[in-house]
Amino acid sequence: MAAKTQPARGMRDFLPADVRRREYVISRIKETYERYGFEPLETPAVENIETLLGKYGEEGNQLIFKILKRGEHEKTGEADLALRYDLTVPLARVVAEYGDKLPRFFKRYQIQPVWRADRPARGRFREFYQCDVDSIGTRSPVVEAELCAAASDALTSLGFTNFTIRLNHRQVLAGVLEAAGVAADKHADALVALDKLDKIGREGVAKEFGQRGILAESGEELLGFFENLPALEHAAEFVAEGRGESQGEAYNRAALGRLVEFVGDHETGARGVDELRKIVEYSAAYGVADRIKIDPSLARGLSYYTGAIMEISVPDLAGSLGGGGRYDNLVGMFSGRDIPACGFSLGLERIIVVMTERGMFPADLERAAADVLVTVWNEESIKDSLAFAGELRRSAPQLRVDVYPEADKLGKQFKYASSRGVPFVVVIGDEERARGEVALKDMKTGEQRTVGREQAAAALQEGAEARP
Repeated sequence: MAAKTQPARGMRDFLPADVRRREYVISRIKETYERYGFEPLETPAVENIETLLGKYGEEGNQLIFKILKRGEHEKTGEADLALRYDLTVPLARVVAEYGDKLPRFFKRYQIQPVWRADRPARGRFREFYQCDVDSIGTRSPVVEAELCAAASDALTSLGFTNFTIRLNHRQVLAGVLEAAGVAADKHADALVALDKLDKIGREGVAKEFGQRGILAESGEELLGFFENLPALEHAAEFVAEGRGESQGEAYNRAALGRLVEFVGDHETGARGVDELRKIVEYSAAYGVADRIKIDPSLARGLSYYTGAIMEISVPDLAGSLGGGGRYDNLVGMFSGRDIPACGFSLGLERIIVVMTERGMFPADLERAAADVLVTVWNEESIKDSLAFAGELRRSAPQLRVDVYPEADKLGKQFKYASSRGVPFVVVIGDEERARGEVALKDMKTGEQRTVGREQAAAALQEGAEARP
């Protein structure tokens, strides 16, 4: 019986075309983050299990890939290590460990794989990359606006034009929950249920409220508040025309007003509304105000968020392309003192899936692995073919040069080049070698010409540049 060759469920192999697409997306995101002054960081794939447990809420804890103790301790069935669940908690650990070596305002980006013991689905895997960007050391809402701008610029550079960054605030949510009469000890339960509003709908959330011990009256008032929000969008269409502002700006202003009314004199909630207002204003200064939409229903399930929370939505796409928020207390779990922090994460896998399905990648990503294939005439000429390939690489470093590894029939070598999409083939027969020449064949046109060995690099480079 043949061995099973498929990767583990929820994991994937990445063939050359896949890797090129991934590297293209990563390079664009890196370039954007660095333009905003963020620095690179990497952390280990494996963390101590206590580093991760208790940081992601009840559902997150269940999705951590645990690593059993090894050697003589394996029979205990206990875990002491775990695969990295996200990049935020490791960042908090790093800040606590190296705080005295980092700048006062530490801005970092990190693009590495994470692992979750989740049920695989379309665009959702057990191993996937996150593209994080975080600012440490300040509570200023300027940070949230900058992160929204950086994420927006990254997506725009990849060709996305129709997306929205939904914005809310955990303190605003607390104010709304209390105004609706949800008991303080049930806030976490209410947020977990509300986070599923766009997935299971009003009835599903109401049912989960009941299962979590939230009074029916409180749940009804809470859901009534959220059901009335779409009316604000409809009204914003008319208000925007009269005030000379965009529909998005009109809606955000109306949503802020509705939150002020509902939260009332709840001090924490009112402070959160004020921070939302500043984030919207600063985002306008960055030129991304039209991307921002205040969404009071946005909850995000991770328990470490303390302030503003964000999530990127694309029309006709289930789930999001990324999200984040402020987590001012997380670093303190490791350092013993609170250090303000805020971050945003782009979902690389989902971005690649969407870009592939919508044909958003540049055509030249599908180009051949090499620009030219140097053939081998016979066994005696192998060394000369290798030497000529080296000459090409030195004379024209931008050329990608491959060498056929065997003294095979010339027809097979041409067929191999054609199957790989290599545009040019070099033939050095006995006669060409004696005259100090090489034959160049254009695989697209079939044209073949002879040039001096020293002129071959320039001729190939000229041909490569002339191709579309």
